[in-house]
Amino acid sequence: MIRFGCSQLVIERLDPLVSPGAAPSPHLHQIVGGNSFNTTMDPSNHDLVSGSTCTSCTYADDFSNYWTAVMYFRARNGTYKRVRQFPNVGLRTDGGITVYYIPPYDGKTTVTAFKPGFRMLVGDSSLRSGSAQQRQLCHRCLGVKYDQGGAPCTGSDSKNLPNRDCPGGIRTTITFPTCWDGKNIDSPDHKSHVAYPASGTFESVGQCPLTHPIRLPQLMYEVMWDTRPFNDKSLWPEDGSQPFFWSTGDKSGYSQHGDYMFGWKGDSLQRALDVRCNNAVCGQLKTQSSEEALKCTKAQTAPDDVDGWLSEIPGQMSDE
Repeated sequence: MIRFGCSQLVIERLDPLVSPGAAPSPHLHQIVGGNSFNTTMDPSNHDLVSGSTCTSCTYADDFSNYWTAVMYFRARNGTYKRVRQFPNVGLRTDGGITVYYIPPYDGKTTVTAFKPGFRMLVGDSSLRSGSAQQRQLCHRCLGVKYDQGGAPCTGSDSKNLPNRDCPGGIRTTITFPTCWDGKNIDSPDHKSHVAYPASGTFESVGQCPLTHPIRLPQLMYEVMWDTRPFNDKSLWPEDGSQPFFWSTGDKSGYSQHGDYMFGWKGDSLQRALDVRCNNAVCGQLKTQSSEEALKCTKAQTAPDDVDGWLSEIPGQMSDE
């Protein structure tokens, strides 16, 4: 599987997929990838590769954009502080996301790389219960030594945010559908053009539905939230309830979501998938150092204070 780190490009209220043209958009996101990210990014006239001059990912051929909601801690006095991310195992990043492109686990079944202009969404920022949540979107309460606990979204992993302090922080996993209709690079809800296997799972090489016959690689995000500075229970609500919120104003955890816009150069991703490149080094792909990736940042388009102690999360009245 291809696994690599993408450092923070910008943290701001923009969402060119769900709220194109809105500046600011309804809630805050943390964005990584190519620096052509902006308010619209219409696939008919915006090319992420030619429009970007750098990428915050260590694969230098990847100018895609990846983004998720942002986590906040709510102190007992009612103020909020952004929870920073820490680097995943074996990677060097400043915040950001660990990105995976995973070919089928049987070692022989092939997949088709995403096409120029392709984009999709998993999750729903309005969800406040797990009943309608898409598959394989979960949280893991990490131990002191980053105990793995098995495959993502298994064991004690939960759809909701953990209701206890986590000695090693909280890991969010967001896994995207792996079957495509073969025609549309997007759909009105940004979901209908893709699907999960009709039977079995991606891991078991389950069959794609007839409506979505083209196998895609499994795109997965991991986000490592450093909740450790906030484990002092004297800062938590007096009733002992968990104090973390998403930037959607949600403290349940169900509203976490991931957005994706494809932006790999030429056929580079397809070549890497065909030879089953592994981790962050691949002979088919151009890489850059973590130091070079860290330099790729951009200023906020819709300015917000995202790092101070805040009276409210930008754009939100939090759920209580």
